[in-house]
Amino acid sequence: MTTIGLIGSGLIGSQVARLAVANGYEVVLSNSRGPESLQALVQELGPKARAGTVDDAAKSGEIVVLTVPLRAFRAAPPSLLSGKIVIDTNNYYPERDGQIAELDQGTATSLELTQRHLPKSQVVKGFNHIYAAELTTHGQPRGSADRRALVIAGDDASAKKTVTDMLDQFGFDTVDAGSAKDSWRIQPGTPGYGPRRNAEELRADLAAAERSGSV
Repeated sequence: MTTIGLIGSGLIGSQVARLAVANGYEVVLSNSRGPESLQALVQELGPKARAGTVDDAAKSGEIVVLTVPLRAFRAAPPSLLSGKIVIDTNNYYPERDGQIAELDQGTATSLELTQRHLPKSQVVKGFNHIYAAELTTHGQPRGSADRRALVIAGDDASAKKTVTDMLDQFGFDTVDAGSAKDSWRIQPGTPGYGPRRNAEELRADLAAAERSGSV
């Protein structure tokens, strides 16, 4: 049985954990405050969930979801995540994260920063353009009319296939935005960021995106 490790268990992380458990995955939750702060969530999720440290989540997860504010992405331990798929949910908000010159100037994406930090991991952008509550309310069975789609991006085709299959289990179609370099097309301020879109609509949004800073 596949285990998903979560580095960060806030709004997005807790919802991904709910989806994972509902679809037969085991989860190891972690955050910056320690395992004891996660006991209520673990109790809600049941026997497929446990709380641990960041290192526990990194070591235990065959897939690891990094879902912390961008300013804290270096909390992900590179050595423990070597060879693993890491789903990066981060977005850049300068008022929260502080100014990051490469992102302000549009010379890098937040996904590229994460991939640099985790050079031996297969990092895939995901879950970054949907409101947390909609993760557990907008999923539909495969083949449903007007099924919601979510964007992924990254440099490893095999990792993206794994994430696509997982999103399908969770109730969503997938649109591939391309490489880590291309992931700016689904960042704050772009057309596809936030609203409910099916796959065709989301592809159109990606094509219409215009690049600026804050990526």
